[in-house]
Amino acid sequence: MSIAISIVAIFILIVLSAFFNGSETALTAASRARMHALEEDGNSSAALVNRVLSRPEKMIGTVLLGNTLVDVFAAALASNVAVNLYGEVGVAYATGMITILIVIFAAVLPKTYALAYADRVALIVAPPMRGLIYILTPFTKAIEYVVRNLLKLTPGKADDEANILAAHEEIRGTIDLQAKEGTVAKGDAEMLGGILDLGDLQVADIMVHRTKMETVNADDPPAKILDQLMKSQFTRVPIWKEEPENIVGVLHTKDLLLALSRTGWAPETLDIMKSASTPWFVPDTTTLKDQLNQFLKKKTQMALVVDEYGEVQGLITLEDILEEIVGQITDEHDNPDSHIRMQSDGTVNVDGTVAIRDLNRHLDWDLPDDEATTIAGLVIHEAQTIPEPGQVFTFHGYRFEILRKSRNKITAIRIKSLAAATASATGSPPAGATQPKTARG
Repeated sequence: MSIAISIVAIFILIVLSAFFNGSETALTAASRARMHALEEDGNSSAALVNRVLSRPEKMIGTVLLGNTLVDVFAAALASNVAVNLYGEVGVAYATGMITILIVIFAAVLPKTYALAYADRVALIVAPPMRGLIYILTPFTKAIEYVVRNLLKLTPGKADDEANILAAHEEIRGTIDLQAKEGTVAKGDAEMLGGILDLGDLQVADIMVHRTKMETVNADDPPAKILDQLMKSQFTRVPIWKEEPENIVGVLHTKDLLLALSRTGWAPETLDIMKSASTPWFVPDTTTLKDQLNQFLKKKTQMALVVDEYGEVQGLITLEDILEEIVGQITDEHDNPDSHIRMQSDGTVNVDGTVAIRDLNRHLDWDLPDDEATTIAGLVIHEAQTIPEPGQVFTFHGYRFEILRKSRNKITAIRIKSLAAATASATGSPPAGATQPKTARG
């Protein structure tokens, strides 16, 4: 191959590399809502964008494979040309030159443009990308098969079922990047992140704990049960017999009022259990994504959560899962949320039962929720003891003061962000570094 042909081939390969990088950025950053609207209007390119994004792991796999191939070929051709011109030292020249060309013209430039005009670029690249995905699918499948079998030879088993070439982290990184740059609003970024988290969270992470469940006793007089339901803010309430953990049904106020109307509005003649529906029990290890699908399939909006021993641990509703995506949902019957109380001195008083995820989302904090679900659970986990009122602990860059305790349950905590306090005192933005863990009684 002549030097001129090799240079033209290198140019073509760099253009292809730019295409792959720009396509990946544009497709992952494109507005799904706008693409859906355009598809509804008959835009065939938007339909292709939605089809490509419906299987993001295939798109990412195609990009990785195609980009690697063209970059390797470009480097090989550049080395061959440089060796013919300058001898063995030409390899060093080729390496430096091809690196600069790929970084500037095949990575930074196309990604920057694609990020700025994501929707426009996505509509342009979707048709050829769809064709490349179809052509390269056998190769990406073969790579995935080889990698999976190699992972089975490793001591650990956690990675054997990993989704090779998955786009989960790629999409999350794109969302975080655009949120930091102001391209995506904070609320939109949180909703997108909430959707990605559905597969990682379990129902136990967001369920209403059994100690906070509102239930009724089936053995109470019907008039008393009716009074409880009328005073409740919920339309569905579990009903129990003999002991609170023995849930035997779920009462819906609409069903109960319908049954009451058939008795001539005489509560004393009402058979409560005939109006109760069969309770639905789900394991506490069920992922939110699976539970959401089950809610939609069964057309039911409440489930009782049980542990491995079959004991009721709490309940979860469709609204609880939706709130992980869109944030707190309230209506005219909801009580004002006073579990998180901002103080004039910059501290925050919270109930011990407040979920760490809710506090992080409410205050834009970054407290870890890997080892505990609630704030009280986090304090107990870090302190390795059940603290007493007045004790103060500092970890993860926050100061925790125990305000109240009932038996072995922490009921109120005062929290202060040390980074925010330092920034307020110095006039500089909060530092991202966490504080060393200390504790004092």
